[in-house]
Amino acid sequence: MNTMALYLIGDVQGCNSALQRLLDEISFSASRDTLYLLGDLVNRGPDSAGVLRRLMAYGNAAQCLLGNHDLHLLALSQGVRKPGRHDTLNNILEAPDRSAMLEWLRWQQMAMFRNIDGHDLLMVHAGVLPCWTASQTLALACEVEAVLRGPALGDFLQQMYGDEPSVWNDTLTGADRLRVIVNSLTRMRFCDALGRMEFASKEGSAAAPPGYLPWFDVPERQTAHITLAFGHWSTLGWLDRPDVLSLDTGCVWGGCLSALRLGGLKSSGTAPRLAHQLIQVKCEQAQKPG
Repeated sequence: MNTMALYLIGDVQGCNSALQRLLDEISFSASRDTLYLLGDLVNRGPDSAGVLRRLMAYGNAAQCLLGNHDLHLLALSQGVRKPGRHDTLNNILEAPDRSAMLEWLRWQQMAMFRNIDGHDLLMVHAGVLPCWTASQTLALACEVEAVLRGPALGDFLQQMYGDEPSVWNDTLTGADRLRVIVNSLTRMRFCDALGRMEFASKEGSAAAPPGYLPWFDVPERQTAHITLAFGHWSTLGWLDRPDVLSLDTGCVWGGCLSALRLGGLKSSGTAPRLAHQLIQVKCEQAQKPG
């Protein structure tokens, strides 16, 4: 492919060799193409540092979201979080270029929006609360981004963790407000009809806890009229709907790493939607989800 291409890429999670094979498969050129990575760039896989160094070298050709594992790395680096049993982040935290990688990471985004071939595309790592519009989601993401890039990073990360409040309210302020935004954008899988989030279940969409739905199936979701792309949910896997594209196909758990070429393609079917083509490579990792 010699024409400019745009690609969405699901959760890499430190699987640098799989990322290399995927980029070879799509004949990626940083001078021509653009990658949109949907978060969880690091952790659990064997070479998180290699992933970050690669993406940093691509410059503007790699547009990256922050996922829960990426925020976890920042929290570890600030000393406000202890390493998890399955973490594989020491090759970043002990690297001579640690400061450069962490500084680059904190300048990545919490949400992205693009119009491609006349179709609106909103990208997040995990989900968008049903009551949020696309413009509200982007504005709230900017609130978190400003804190991540500011002098109060350590204080923010110290207060970021927790499941409450579990529901959004426009009057929320301070740490509570930021926590709900982060939890929606980087952790959410299920919520109820009122937008109350549930974080215990990590199963697929058919295993929703009683009273809960996958966040994208809540009636009257304010972003249902656009396409929403996300990762995070490996047990959901590849989901292809006009309003939803799910790209975490479980690379680090022995599944595939997925890229979705966007636009410039002939659309199939009768429903007007963003044309796309799925490309996958098998990953050699075989860890247990957790």
